[in-house]
Order: sequence, then structure tokens, then C-alpha cells
Amino acid sequence: MASVPLSTSDFSKKVLEILDNVEYRRVESTEDMEDVERLRYKAYKAHDTLALAPKGLLDDTDFDSHAYVFGLYYYGELVSTIRIHHVTPEHRVSQSAGAFPEAIDALLDAGLSLIDPARFAADPELTADLTWIPYLTLRPSIVAAAHFRAHRVLQFVRPPHAAFYKRVFYADTVVPGQRAKNYGIDMTLMATNVIEVGRKLLTRYPFFISSASEQRMMFARGPENTLPSLTIVPTARFVPEGQLGTDLPL
Repeated sequence: MASVPLSTSDFSKKVLEILDNVEYRRVESTEDMEDVERLRYKAYKAHDTLALAPKGLLDDTDFDSHAYVFGLYYYGELVSTIRIHHVTPEHRVSQSAGAFPEAIDALLDAGLSLIDPARFAADPELTADLTWIPYLTLRPSIVAAAHFRAHRVLQFVRPPHAAFYKRVFYADTVVPGQRAKNYGIDMTLMATNVIEVGRKLLTRYPFFISSASEQRMMFARGPENTLPSLTIVPTARFVPEGQLGTDLPL
């Protein structure tokens, strides 16, 4: 079992302990997708952002072959959800591309592969007390970067949230805050260069670490794509510390 580095913050130690009571579910069934839809509605309505889902709370991208929808469960209760998209030069479907197509095409034309998290939604009744929810909800984006050996993790966010992603994910600004196509409000596009900052990110936040088996459970998909929802236990506490350098494409 990995020992927690001495430099690990009290917050990271606490989140590592919380992982014992957390599980992820990869949503593949209609019933669980309905739960995701209800949570999206509850979260977006509470934050007055329903207008940011102009195509509805579920859309075609949720069912794209490179999309992975997850629910985060705490003591068996669904507390948040996120959709992770693996974007490649050959498969360019993504949430961010709908708003900033030129910027995304430039990254892909350079031969980069991207992880595009979208549709973040957390239960508004819980987020004030459970301050770790954003970190563990976004954790699959880092697991995806490791599994797919991606070059960048994107952050398509409203400008007031940019500071969080710069501080936590060492994200760089790709497109400064401006009116985004199809949204009608200002958004900004950021990106974490996981090749350059991956080791620093995992050292500072060891709860982002994942084993190869967890990565496969989260993102491996058979040709039939007919599996029921997969329940995945986070493995950050069980990865030998010496394997840190293999978790991201460093």
C-alpha cells in the first residue's frame, strides 16, 4: 500500500481517507442515466444554469463511443456526476469544440489527444459540507489521461472558476473568457499539460493516483458496449508509491 508522502497536505490526507467510502459507477444503463439526468437538473436549476444545456439534460454526446458518464457515490448515495470524453485527431466530438472549435482543432491538428470533462453536476444540498466533491468528481479526468496516455486535460469553465483549475490542475489558459458559441455567455477554455505537470499534480494530490486495473474498469469498453453499470472502487491508497511515475504520460 502506498504510504502518504510527508509533504501531503492535511486536505489530501482527509480525501484519501474519504476514498474508503466512495465508489464510481460508469453509467451504461437507461435507469442510471435517468438518475444522472435528474441530478443534472437539480444542480443546474440550483445554480441557475439550465440555459447552459440548450440541447437538453441528455444529448447525443452522452452516448458517443468516446464518452464515459460517471456517477460518484458516497456511502451508496449519488452525490455528483461527470462526463469524460476522449478526443483524438480521428474522433473530434467534444463539449469544448462546440464552443471553441478553432482552438480545439488547433490542438488536434498538432497531433494531441485530449480529455474533455463536461456536464459536471453535484447535489447542491451536499456541496457546502462535502468540500471534496469537486476534486473527486473531476478525478476520472486524471484517470482518463493516464489510461489513454492523453496530452491535455481540458477545462471548459465560466471565468470565475478559472482560478480553481489554475490552482488545482495547473491549467493554462487556451482561450480567455469570451462569448462562447451556442451558450450566449462568457466561457474560458483551459488545459492541463499532464506530460509536464503530471508528477507534480499526483504528488500534491495523491488521491488522483490510479492503478492500471482501475483505469481499465473505468474506460475499457468492449465492441458490444452492453455492460451494465460498473462499480469501481478508487485505488489511490493501494498503488505502490514507486509507481507514481507510470500513472501519467510523463
